[in-house]
Amino acid sequence: MATSPTRAPQTARPDWQPEKLPPFPAIALKALNLIAGRDTSLLELCDLIRADPAFSTAILKIANSPLVAFSRNITSVVQAAMLLGFQRLKSVVVTVGLKAYLQGPITPLMQSCWQHSVACAMIAEKAASGNGFDREFAYTAGIMHDIGRAAMIAAAGKKYAQVVEKEADEPCDLMALEREVFGVDHSVAGVSLVKAWDLPAAFLEIIAKHHDREARVKGTASLIAPSCRLADALGFSIQKFRSRLGYEELVSAFPETARKGFPREAEAIIADIANEIRVLEAV
Repeated sequence: MATSPTRAPQTARPDWQPEKLPPFPAIALKALNLIAGRDTSLLELCDLIRADPAFSTAILKIANSPLVAFSRNITSVVQAAMLLGFQRLKSVVVTVGLKAYLQGPITPLMQSCWQHSVACAMIAEKAASGNGFDREFAYTAGIMHDIGRAAMIAAAGKKYAQVVEKEADEPCDLMALEREVFGVDHSVAGVSLVKAWDLPAAFLEIIAKHHDREARVKGTASLIAPSCRLADALGFSIQKFRSRLGYEELVSAFPETARKGFPREAEAIIADIANEIRVLEAV
């Protein structure tokens, strides 16, 4: 099945009602506002984390994990914040927030959505480090780019399973199937959530255009679409696509200066992503 990546603009149909969905965790929303510069109270973020047993436990587990490898045991959220760095703390909180949003018994579909988001985030971060962009914002953008899909799965996992059961060659094919089942695709669903949850506008373009190959986006937003495609090709996808492009060709889709952040062989980045996913899934 082959479809054009371009499509007519959509609006959310009445049967997709984001205001009726469970809200994104308040602590993660606070972190998103800090990352986007809409808030400045880092101390308040730490207070919110400390007041939430699940988040504080997750942050401490990450701070004491091989992912960070501090030389001493971290026993408080403030200590973790100081050693992780407030920038990294904010992106970790958003990552834990997405995991918390996909609550309930973890299904293979939820796990695939989660793993794809983490993979996209790590790839975007690597690209940003080579291109001089904000690495933490790139990582967070990668985590948030599929929030519409996460919401679809969290709200109607069995219904979304009907989408991935069908064959697709490209992500745009999968989005066409989403429109058949939900009336909207996950990009449009994500945009509606940004508005319903009053998320920072900085994420609008990223969420709206991460599958649009003809979109002309600049800055960090330009890294998300190729990061998403590379995550799929490396095996971190909701649905297996028959990609005709190899690792080198997919990396070449990034701005030239961004390519410096990538290892020469695909196996190295796959191992890095798998290791981070393993640690994050344990919290």
